Amino acid sequence: MILTAAIGLPLAGALTLAVIPRWREAAARRFATAVALLSLLCLVLAWRRFTPGGELFQLVEEVPWVPGLGMAWRLGVDGIALAVASMSALVFVASIMYPVDTQHRAGPYYAWMLFLQGVSLGVFLALDLLLFYVFFDLSLVGMFFLIGRWGHGDRQRSALKFFLYTFCGSLLMLLAFIGLYLSVTPHSFDMRVLIAEQPMVGSAIPAGLVFLGLMIGLAIKTPLVPFHTWLPQAHVDAPAPASAILAGVLLKMGTFGMLRIPFAMMRETFAAYAWVIALVAVISILYGASVALGQRNLKRRIAYTSINHMGYTVLGIAVAGALLSGSEAARQLALVGATVEMVAHGLITGSLFLICGSFWQRTGEYEMARFGGLAKRAPLLTGFTVLAAFASLGLPGLAGFVAEFHVFAGTFSVYPWLAVIGIFGILITAALFLLTLQQLFFGELPEQWSGFSDLAGREKLVLGALAAAFVVIGIAPQFLLGIIEASAGWLVGAR
Repeated sequence: MILTAAIGLPLAGALTLAVIPRWREAAARRFATAVALLSLLCLVLAWRRFTPGGELFQLVEEVPWVPGLGMAWRLGVDGIALAVASMSALVFVASIMYPVDTQHRAGPYYAWMLFLQGVSLGVFLALDLLLFYVFFDLSLVGMFFLIGRWGHGDRQRSALKFFLYTFCGSLLMLLAFIGLYLSVTPHSFDMRVLIAEQPMVGSAIPAGLVFLGLMIGLAIKTPLVPFHTWLPQAHVDAPAPASAILAGVLLKMGTFGMLRIPFAMMRETFAAYAWVIALVAVISILYGASVALGQRNLKRRIAYTSINHMGYTVLGIAVAGALLSGSEAARQLALVGATVEMVAHGLITGSLFLICGSFWQRTGEYEMARFGGLAKRAPLLTGFTVLAAFASLGLPGLAGFVAEFHVFAGTFSVYPWLAVIGIFGILITAALFLLTLQQLFFGELPEQWSGFSDLAGREKLVLGALAAAFVVIGIAPQFLLGIIEASAGWLVGAR
């Protein structure tokens, strides 16, 4: 029951924080951090028990829920789910620990953070379509309250737009799930059954409609162009730890869902439309990087880079599913790269959004033109920002390079022309991060920031842990690649 514990502990912690009144700030934070760490420990134990090269889905837990409808509490992991869930749990621990203004409502704030951790892990660990949908929708509720109650600026409007936009996408997904459920006999929401039976093979029009519903709903969550418009303002108005979770965890629900559902359950249909998905991914890569380059607000700039980086992930998934047979090695490379990109982006962009929180706590500003010369006052903040920026632009020796190299190596073998075009996204990303570092940390220090303080204890601890994770993946990635490659090989038919 280790996976159930990983989900249940944060939910129980959230309930405890919610029902006990008048939590002190430090006590609520310590309690929430301890619970989040226990959930992470459960996934570490799952990692130790997982056998690369064994069964596709392992550590399966199943309890009947509504047997007449084929519904059950079904949890399990393959290497891809385990990697993404473990990264997510680490980002939650970091975000809960990081300094933030809870506006004298520490209990409810940390309750929603733990609630969001529980349901987010549920998305990655679910092996039941309906259970996946329940957790997917509940994540919207948690983020809605975090933005609407503890954000800044036009926070209520941003929270409402985020919720309505993504909820519309989830309703499309629900209709598609019902289509998949009805396409197998006996009817079942069991993902393992749907993956094994490939139920909609040969039914072009129904399969196309189900596939369209799935892909639009998941593209909104990812987000891909043109379904991205909810994202930038939600990030700008959210508290920094919530932004770290939104980028580091919630966006992965879109790409992970693409991989788990249409990719795995509708291989024939996915292969037919893979070139369209790959084309949209490349457009998102270039658009996200180009628009980010034009932003003057630090948080908005990083938000648009998420569109760029999730484009790399979707490109890898599209390449992996482009053929029913042939080029297995290249397609496996692309899928491994897409998974590593999910992990790397969560760690790197989570760090960048937490760094934005450090700026906000000290200045109440995100406008980059107001800064300059901060390297003199805050060398540690400068160092962590430089490291995260270089990781995000794909510098060798850091996690971003490992991910992007795998994605483009696989893409060159299947869609070489798209790989060539997509490379320009890396160049633009490099330019925008170098300009960001120049504007924030070099040049003359404005008089108003003469008292700007460097990172404090918890900030150093959290950013140091996240930086260590994406540096280790960049230098010695085999521990991560080892659990991903076997699952990726199974999914593309290389095993």
